[in-house]
Amino acid sequence: MNTSPLLLAVDYTWIVWGVVGLIGLIIVFFLGQYLQLWVQALVSGAKVGLVDLVMMRLRKVRPDVIVLNRISAKKAGLEIPTDLLEAHYLAGGNVSRVVRAMIAADKAKIDLPWDRATAIDLAGRDILDAVKTSVDPKVIDCPSVSSGKTTIDAVAQDGIQLKAKARVTVRTNIARLVGGATEETIIARVGEGIISTIGSASSHKAVLENPDKISKTVLAKGLDSGTAFEILSIDIADVDVGDNIGAHLQADQAEADTKRFQAEAEKRRAMAVALEAEYQAEVQKNRALVVQAEAEIPKAMAEAFRGGNLGVMDYYRMRNVMADTRMRESISGEPPSKT
Repeated sequence: MNTSPLLLAVDYTWIVWGVVGLIGLIIVFFLGQYLQLWVQALVSGAKVGLVDLVMMRLRKVRPDVIVLNRISAKKAGLEIPTDLLEAHYLAGGNVSRVVRAMIAADKAKIDLPWDRATAIDLAGRDILDAVKTSVDPKVIDCPSVSSGKTTIDAVAQDGIQLKAKARVTVRTNIARLVGGATEETIIARVGEGIISTIGSASSHKAVLENPDKISKTVLAKGLDSGTAFEILSIDIADVDVGDNIGAHLQADQAEADTKRFQAEAEKRRAMAVALEAEYQAEVQKNRALVVQAEAEIPKAMAEAFRGGNLGVMDYYRMRNVMADTRMRESISGEPPSKT
């Protein structure tokens, strides 16, 4: 069967139009998800190019996040380019939180440029909470509940323990938020100041009569330096009297002194016993020497007899002298000497 060239041309035309229509549908479907955002940004005065929206998807950036936050900033009177929003998104930051914080800061007349806001967000700080705290100061309990302690204990110079509770009102210092110390540092410094003030008081009664002296002294030390906060006030919520630590320490010291003196006395007694035993040993040694010397006397006398140096009459006279000596010793009550 023969087919005319005209019919073949018509068939090819429909095929071409079908392919073009299919491609058009694919393009419309692909661009449709961006078209709504493009129109929304256009009518909001925060124009974003359609090609830019497509490129955001290719860079793995959510276009809706960028467009909606750009619109919010534009309506609040802030001009934030999409490049900055994309850069912060790709850096892992929270674009929505940063934009909301900048809007809140602008309304509160707080100087918060984009670079500082993103740096704070990337540092892990809640920039939106920081702006809220800067506008509406918050109260920190000292000691904190998480520490497990209910009071800060200190001892005055008279030995009486005082238990204090404080409430610190702070405001965020945006300029020192990056690199500044956190609430834990504020709590630690205030606690240290309370302990120092109570410890320097001459009497616990002086602290009870003027508890505001604690807050004034602590505030005068500038404890918020180097922190991300500014201390507005320190209020002493409660001061209770604790134990008489001075009396306990004195009792413990007295007990320790007693044990020390007993140990020293026992040491001296042991030394005396040892010295007495040493003297007794020395006496026994001397007696042994005397006995040894006395044992040599008969030998010497025998040698004198043999040598003609000692006669019989001399020996008897010596015996009479010795007898007379023993008699005198017995009369006087002295122990007789050994001969």
